[in-house]
Amino acid sequence: MGLCFPCPGESAPPTPDLEEKRAKLAEAAERRQKEAASRGILDVQSVQEKRKKKEKMEKQIATSGPPPESGLRWTVS
Repeated sequence: MGLCFPCPGESAPPTPDLEEKRAKLAEAAERRQKEAASRGILDVQSVQEKRKKKEKMEKQIATSGPPPESGLRWTVS
């Protein structure tokens, strides 16, 4: 128990350069995000397709403007 120092004849182990370290950290972060997004989902592709379809429908509704005035109105109480 104590601190472990390198032997006098050996040099310290090489440390990765900053660019390499940043690249590895970025890859790990992307991997974690991907895993977190698909956690608990069995079919990831179908969920992504449904999400895209929903976003497309919302965008279409937003760009079409307000619905025309008609006799039917929904009220929430």
